Amino acid sequence: MTAWDAITALAPDRLEALFAADPDRLRRLTLDVAGIHFDWSKTHLTADALAAFEALAKERDLAAKREALFAGAAVNATEGRAAEHSAERGEGAPEAVARAAQLHARMRALIDAIEAEAFGPIRHVLHIGIGGSALGPQLLIDALGREEARYEVAVVSNIDGLALEEAFRRFDPSATLIVVASKTFTTTETLLNAESALAWLSEGGVADPYGRVVALTAAPERAVAWGVDDTRVLPFAESVGGRYSLWSSIGFPAALALGWDAFEAMLDGAGEMDRHFRLAALHENAPALAAFADLFYAQVELAETRAVFAYDERLRLLPPYLQQLEMESNGKGVTIEGAPIGRPTAPITWGGVGTDAQHAVFQLLHQGTHLVPVEFVAVIEPGDTLAEAHHRQLLLNAFAQGAALMQGRANPDDPARAYPGDRPSSTVLLETLDPRTLGALIAFYEARTFVNAVLLGINPFDQFGVELGKEMAKAAGQGGDFDPSTTDLIARAFG
Repeated sequence: MTAWDAITALAPDRLEALFAADPDRLRRLTLDVAGIHFDWSKTHLTADALAAFEALAKERDLAAKREALFAGAAVNATEGRAAEHSAERGEGAPEAVARAAQLHARMRALIDAIEAEAFGPIRHVLHIGIGGSALGPQLLIDALGREEARYEVAVVSNIDGLALEEAFRRFDPSATLIVVASKTFTTTETLLNAESALAWLSEGGVADPYGRVVALTAAPERAVAWGVDDTRVLPFAESVGGRYSLWSSIGFPAALALGWDAFEAMLDGAGEMDRHFRLAALHENAPALAAFADLFYAQVELAETRAVFAYDERLRLLPPYLQQLEMESNGKGVTIEGAPIGRPTAPITWGGVGTDAQHAVFQLLHQGTHLVPVEFVAVIEPGDTLAEAHHRQLLLNAFAQGAALMQGRANPDDPARAYPGDRPSSTVLLETLDPRTLGALIAFYEARTFVNAVLLGINPFDQFGVELGKEMAKAAGQGGDFDPSTTDLIARAFG
């Protein structure tokens, strides 16, 4: 029997029965790492399940592949390169760590120059990117910069002109810095938005619009050819993937808005999680245990989605950030060797913010026909200064929802008011939300994504699935041949 056979044969009891049968369950399925408490006790993981997943990890050679990741080996096989985002926070091959430190020093020097008003009295930062070039900085600034931000930052990713015009209405062109983030510096949406931003600066009386632009890219020569002076180009390594790039110069707007000390603390927290992931045994390794739970529900229970609910307004952008991280990384149909995988890969990641989501989607979670593993993310220390009742009620709602999903409530006389229960959830509970713990949290999700990929036998570092639609959009603009429906839609829109 293979490890996968053992896993798919698992049939654990109901959650309440698992607790009743094992007084040590809570201790074995909770961990504290880097200021974060993890609780998987309300999942269907059992001693047998953990043993089966550890056997799969051995069969898939997870330990060696983890070391290859940190050593800078070409773990991105389809593109023939390393995945060195961990080197940006000091954990990786020495040469990659040294290169990252040099690029960080360059970024800090530019931040010092901006603070010294080398660009004039800058108050606003317009960050233009898309995908990983936008989601990471936006998450950091929204989570940590609500009161402490030293500059007002707008992150614009959508090609829809309404998004850009909203920033134009808020900002003063004479006090605005434009940041253009693109790994290749060829992204159509980003460059069109950047050109419109330059025109806005010019129309606003800025004599040298290009002199107000900072470029963040792995292709610095293209940024210079586009018009940005080399002194204002902040490169990052080609081996740093877009959705893993907030630790690199892509994090520039966050470092500028929050201050270098905050950015450095975020890197330190991520490095602490990296070391835990690298050194801890699997039965007490947070990313590995989380991946085991993910795989149990996707492979054994055939759950097609996974829901993440942030019970903290400051983490409202975490669910969309994780959508890209998990679905772009592991939403694949073939193995790393190119063979059909023959089993489910990444579930659909979705979610929202508690307590709003309770009054919108929790009906389905409690009584619907879909099995949806739920993850609650909360923070013990409040971010507000209002009466304690606000934060207390917020946390009690998070904890009670997990209990209700597990426990349910029978009602044989009124099936419409019956709750089946036995619905799984995990909890990620931060002591406080600061740069260090946020860095550790994001690094945890990155490592979890990697473990899922290794155990499934896929490559989490390419994203060819996004290319076809982009190619066809260009062809549509050049009058390409399409199916009758698409041809009709183009004719209706453009005549």
